Amino acid sequence: MWLLVVSAPLLPAIFMVSRRYRIKVSALCHRALAWALRLLRGRVSVKSTHAFVFSRCTHGKADSVLQTYDLYADTHPSLCISPHMSGVLEEVVQRVRPPLVLELGMHCGYSSVRLLRLLPPAGRLITVELDPLTAELGEEIILVSGFKHSQFQVLTSSSAEAIHTLPSLLTDLDEGSREGFSLVLMDHDPQQYLPDLLSLEREELLRPSGCSVLLIRRKQRDLREILDHIGARPDCYCIKSERQGVTEIFCQKGSTGLDR
Repeated sequence: MWLLVVSAPLLPAIFMVSRRYRIKVSALCHRALAWALRLLRGRVSVKSTHAFVFSRCTHGKADSVLQTYDLYADTHPSLCISPHMSGVLEEVVQRVRPPLVLELGMHCGYSSVRLLRLLPPAGRLITVELDPLTAELGEEIILVSGFKHSQFQVLTSSSAEAIHTLPSLLTDLDEGSREGFSLVLMDHDPQQYLPDLLSLEREELLRPSGCSVLLIRRKQRDLREILDHIGARPDCYCIKSERQGVTEIFCQKGSTGLDR
């Protein structure tokens, strides 16, 4: 009780500081999360996954890399999406044919490889991973799969930091890519799904003509907050499908009566 009494006069100052430095505060929080993720991934070993795939796959063959990942996931704890989720992901990529994709939550590079192998010839992937070791090993697996740095870019930061820097990054890309992302895959911290979607809106990073946002659902309650937001914005959003733990949201700026 005495602590509340002492700290009460400081609350306005704390509020002002947190507003002014929200990006830095968010970065500190996400670095703490990275530490927690390392503890979690002690059981889901990033190094073990990388070593297995790197040593057993056929280098330069994306299909071989994916098959080796699946073989590893059959007998070891893994953060890779399931084969059913992979099927939904590939169906959406083939339908949308996005010139520019954003992936939040790179993990070991499994989804990154699945995305890259189906992008159009000039397509590009920007993938974000909070943990530096995971980002480094995941990037190596993407290169082992036969893709080049001209086709993808890895950002090692929190999703909030990455989204804040994306507008300046996109100005260096070709004119078509500057219109924003036509596909976003969210497979990071579910509590960040809604804040990151709102940040992508504010930064005008979702392609105005239409963007599919794929949400990986590992627990039912993970999506409650963002789905409530979508339901309250029928003029901009609709839920296109919910299958195999993947929810596809379609966003089209300034549109009404979106098809469900």
